[in-house]
Amino acid sequence: MPTAPQQPNRARALWRTCLASASRTALACIIVGIATLYGPASLQRQVEFPAFSYVTVILIMTDATLGDTLHGCWLALYASVQSLGPAMLSLWLIGPAKLTDGTTALAVALGGMVVVLPESTHLVAKRIALGQIVIVYVIGFINGGQTEPIMHPVHVAASTAAGVLACVLALLLPYPRLACCEAKRNCKLLAENGSQRLKLFVKALCAEDNAAASASISQAKMLTAAGTKLLQRIKRFQGSMKWEKLPFKFLRPYYMNSGEKLQDIEIALRGMEMALESTPSFPGRMFDGELKDGLLKLEEHISLTIKQAKSFLPGDSLTIPESNAEDITKFLQTLQTIPPTHQDLHFFFFLFCMKLLHSKSLPNPTTKNPVQKDGGSSPISSKENGFSSKEVSSSCGLKIKRLIPAFKFSLSLGFSVLFGLIYSKPNGFWSGLSVAVSFAAAREATFKVANVKAQGTVLGTVYGVIGCFLFERFLAIRFLSLLPWFLFSSFLRQSKMYGQAGGISAVIGAVLILGRENFGPPSDFAIARIMETFIGLSCSIVVELLFQPTRASTLAKIELSKSLETLHECVGSVSLQVSEANLVENQKKLKIHVNQLGKFIGEAEVEPNFWFWPFHSACYGRLLGSLSKMVDLLLFGAHAIGFLEQESQKLETSWKETVNKLNGDLNLFKESVGSLVQYLAKISSIKSLTILDKELEKNNISYDIEMGKSPSPNFFRVSGSDEDDEMNKILSSFLQHSQEVVDIIHGIEGGKELKSQMVLSLSALGYCMESLIRETRQIEEGIRELVQWENPSSHVNLHEISCKIRALYSYLVVP
Repeated sequence: MPTAPQQPNRARALWRTCLASASRTALACIIVGIATLYGPASLQRQVEFPAFSYVTVILIMTDATLGDTLHGCWLALYASVQSLGPAMLSLWLIGPAKLTDGTTALAVALGGMVVVLPESTHLVAKRIALGQIVIVYVIGFINGGQTEPIMHPVHVAASTAAGVLACVLALLLPYPRLACCEAKRNCKLLAENGSQRLKLFVKALCAEDNAAASASISQAKMLTAAGTKLLQRIKRFQGSMKWEKLPFKFLRPYYMNSGEKLQDIEIALRGMEMALESTPSFPGRMFDGELKDGLLKLEEHISLTIKQAKSFLPGDSLTIPESNAEDITKFLQTLQTIPPTHQDLHFFFFLFCMKLLHSKSLPNPTTKNPVQKDGGSSPISSKENGFSSKEVSSSCGLKIKRLIPAFKFSLSLGFSVLFGLIYSKPNGFWSGLSVAVSFAAAREATFKVANVKAQGTVLGTVYGVIGCFLFERFLAIRFLSLLPWFLFSSFLRQSKMYGQAGGISAVIGAVLILGRENFGPPSDFAIARIMETFIGLSCSIVVELLFQPTRASTLAKIELSKSLETLHECVGSVSLQVSEANLVENQKKLKIHVNQLGKFIGEAEVEPNFWFWPFHSACYGRLLGSLSKMVDLLLFGAHAIGFLEQESQKLETSWKETVNKLNGDLNLFKESVGSLVQYLAKISSIKSLTILDKELEKNNISYDIEMGKSPSPNFFRVSGSDEDDEMNKILSSFLQHSQEVVDIIHGIEGGKELKSQMVLSLSALGYCMESLIRETRQIEEGIRELVQWENPSSHVNLHEISCKIRALYSYLVVP
């Protein structure tokens, strides 16, 4: 099996990645430790808060490249200006001696709100600025009159700068870790991954029985998960490469624009997988020897193309002969007729995706010395260098919708500082610091994140206490003992159980004990910090519950209705007279809603039920799977329509007459599927059947169950034979009219190739229609199950519920 040797390869890659990240982080911490413990006395006087230097290292160095670190330098500078400037002025005006528990907490809360309010400020900059605010005000209050209003913020800035410079040195020594090199390596791995998946897909299609095909599909699915992670890493490195272009102009800008091209290839491979999964039996009925030989040659050609053009940059040279590249798809010209029944559409859809993959895998044509439209400006724009004045100025932009989240976080930060100081004045800043450096810009699973943060803090703190106990007199060995812990924490960060929040908390917990001296007995500090962390997390949870009582399960339900409404709009826009760009734009809107639904489902799965009704994660998971497939199907349908739009320009006016018949079939399809989705969206939005019945009774509204038959016959029937026949008639009519379109192509130069392209595109569109109908039925079953789960004592009849909703809507709308 091809996947057998891939398991140890993936394990080695994971170990190599984690070890490299842990080594760089440990090196940065060692640099901070050497500078603060053995450096000149003048340096030690300036860097008064080595603990915050370590925190800065952890915030910037998490799986960072040199570009990330250079970006981190800019973010740290921006954060220092944003937080320390106002803090310096406040301390000078008020005076540290006049601060109290309450005024300190208030000052921290107000400063935190100012930092959090701008939406476009980078998350790392916000975390650094929030940490600086906590250190400045709380330490200023703890030291009282001994605090210098001007020099105290300067020392905090120096401590931040020490951590930032240590990150830069750690990424340069012993050799720089460049984002372009990481992108190059991951592009190579993704090219090999895509080539292997392609071979497995073709092998499955050519299989002699279902068992062999299933084995190949299963192996390909394992590679798909790895490919998705590689694609995410490549996109992540693209944001870092622009920061490396300024200091390393001599380096070739590898893979700056490869993300979109690689995404297109992933989509084509996903379509081939969908086609195989819908294949009832292997081998297919229309799979003859000539097609099989041509398919194998095309697979070989695409694999070679992907491997040779790993970067997908303009001007990538290929060693494949041009004549071979042109003739490789000629075998598709044998496809001159539309399949008579929809049972064979999956095979044509596979070939359509194969040809789509062939076109997407080719590199872009070479463009030498591109001329800038706005004059002779540099090819490397200020935005690419990361120094766009527009980007910096936009970070100050405010939005009203940010006020409530900013106020909520500032409240939790202020309360954590207040209660932390009440519990222990010397260690009061740790409660606020734990909240500040774990700030999240987006909504997150509050209880799960708090749980993993607490566990990570305890694990790291206990490890630090044990390290101090074993190597109390050997400071150098204490620093070296950080390496295995950083390696372990790297695995924690990549695990589902702990994630980034738990892994980072574990790292900070250990380094704050092993990397410092003269902070008292380690065990006492450990207990104090654990308690302060618990106070900070508790304040965050309480404020979150008070100001955001909407549970993730409720948000998932709302987002499900929005996704279905957007799906209704997408299906309604499908037409041969609509441009591909408009269809793709609608598909992107649906994808945004579906991705948001997936986030809410993930959060709802880990939130505690308390006294609420349990979340039906299995049902929501199936609904999300069907919606995700429909997102892909709509995209493939848009591509098919785009190809038809291009090829139709070669035809005469007879195309316009025939396309009206196809649009008539599409209208019937949209009426059936679109109406069903529209009412499913309304049904999914109701709170409960009891409330719906009470509203009808309260307003004395009667409903007629026959009302539901007007939009579509047998509308909410459970996939019965009548409805199946109706859908089959629509598909059969579409295929028949598609064949009429193909038959009018004659007497045109290159007519055979044009005909085969029309056959593939129309068959692919027919497959998308059939699959959309199938997935809509799956969504209907999922909504029925979900409504029954929420109303266990009621008998669920979707047709009857739709009639009640229509009657209530008519009463409320009509005066």
